[in-house]
Amino acid sequence: MRFSVEPNESISYELRHADEHLLVVEKPPHIVTQPGVKHEADSLLNGLFAAYGPRLQNLGEARRWGLLHRLDKETSGLVLVALSQRAYDHLRDQFERRLVKKTYWAIVAGVPRPTQGVIQKPIAQVVGSRKKAVIKRDGKPSITAYRILQTAGGVSLVEALPKTGRLHQIRVHMAAIGHPVLGETVYRGRQATPSVVRLCLHAASLSFIHPQTGHRLVVRSPWPKDLRKTLKRFGLSEPEPIADPKGPQ
Repeated sequence: MRFSVEPNESISYELRHADEHLLVVEKPPHIVTQPGVKHEADSLLNGLFAAYGPRLQNLGEARRWGLLHRLDKETSGLVLVALSQRAYDHLRDQFERRLVKKTYWAIVAGVPRPTQGVIQKPIAQVVGSRKKAVIKRDGKPSITAYRILQTAGGVSLVEALPKTGRLHQIRVHMAAIGHPVLGETVYRGRQATPSVVRLCLHAASLSFIHPQTGHRLVVRSPWPKDLRKTLKRFGLSEPEPIADPKGPQ
């Protein structure tokens, strides 16, 4: 079979859940989610095509070869992938109806106030750019709930729950309230932040209704190994496993 996406067996990832209908894949940092300029053959999707090529090819470009959403290159964590047209359409509908619950962990500069809150700032994509967003009055409604898990060493470990799925939403929102994610280079502005090994943002949990069983499935990912030293450096401990997100069944 001729594939539209070049398979690449050298791309590493971990399976956190796999069945005949879908995959929940843990993407490492420094890898883009899907092929693009300068990344035609080294994306997560290239790696998935090496193992699931015929099934992903069958979904076609209209269904994004099975990808339901993306993570930024430097962000690690969970990505949901469909293996059939029926599963894709069912899960796509859940995203549109906001039935998919995503939870992220981030280390941010300073201590956000209040310690638990909701950021509601509209986000627009920069005209002519595929990779940058801005807070703009006429942007799309964008909502991020957050709470501080720990504070030490002048930084905070935050749990963030995006209620919408805008470009770079958590990064943009945390920077907008004066507490950029550590490792941020695009949205921190002139604010000085400690130097770290990479963007301290991890997609730690996905919760959705399984398209076959009709039951809510929660998949979790532990704190990434490459950021353990960063936690220790600031006197933070690894966050506890995320409880089942609240939401419609």
